[in-house]
Amino acid sequence: MQVILKEDVHNLGAAGEVVTVRPGYGRNFLIPAGKAAVATAGNVQQIEHQKKLIAAKSAKLLKDAQSIADRVAQIEVQIERAVGEEDKLFGSVTGRDIAEALAKKGVQLDHKKLVIAETIKTIGIHNVEAKLGQGVTAHIKVVVVPKAA
Repeated sequence: MQVILKEDVHNLGAAGEVVTVRPGYGRNFLIPAGKAAVATAGNVQQIEHQKKLIAAKSAKLLKDAQSIADRVAQIEVQIERAVGEEDKLFGSVTGRDIAEALAKKGVQLDHKKLVIAETIKTIGIHNVEAKLGQGVTAHIKVVVVPKAA
C-alpha cells in the first residue's frame, strides 16, 4: 500500500514523501491517526501544490529576514546609563533596552531574538547578535555611554 506522509514518521519518512507500507499499518494506524493519506493521483497533486506554497512562503520569510539584517547592520544603537566607580553600570543593558533603541531608529525587532553573549555592565562598544530566523543572523553595534548628570 502506498501512502503520502502528512508529517514526519520515525523510521518511515518525512512529510510529503510517498512511501510503501503494509496494508494493515497504513489502514489501522497511519491513516486514522492523521499521519498519512492514501496515495491517489489527486492527493499526490495536492501535496505537491502544498510543497510549492511552503517553498514560496519560506523564500519570502528569508528575503524579509535578510532585508532586516541589512538594515540592522547599518545602525549603531546608543544607550545612556548611569555609571558608578570604574565606569561600571548601575544594573545592565538588556535585550529589551536594545529592542527599544532599535524601535526608535525605525527597526521593529523582538527582544527574544537578541543573543547577548555576556551581560553588558560596562560602558563602551558591544556587539550583540540577532537571530532573525531562516538561518539569518545580524550583528548590532551597541554603544553604552555614561548618562549626563
